[in-house]
Amino acid sequence: MKKLEAIVRSSKFELVREKLHEVGINFFTFYEVKGYGHQASANISYRGAVYDMGFIGRIKIELIVSEEFLETAHQAIKEGAYTGEKGDGLIIVSDLLTVTNIRTGLKNGESINK
Repeated sequence: MKKLEAIVRSSKFELVREKLHEVGINFFTFYEVKGYGHQASANISYRGAVYDMGFIGRIKIELIVSEEFLETAHQAIKEGAYTGEKGDGLIIVSDLLTVTNIRTGLKNGESINK
């Protein structure tokens, strides 16, 4: 089992979600995150003063996939998030030692039929 984490532009989240759905991946976790990186953050003007917003809003997606779906999921996220400009995001893949289904007690993708 692999854990796939992706940090993508907020504006590209829906397209990433659609690309994952097209390849049969419909279950994942996502949340809003802020970060500071190579892409410049926005400045806003309020009552004549300019404020540096400092951090750039992004969406972080986390999903757990079997080895057979890893490349498919990776490619779907890459295609959905790509703009070709700085700040497109990151995809991180990690090995998982143990994944346990709380309801069934099954570990690492075991089948109920076993």
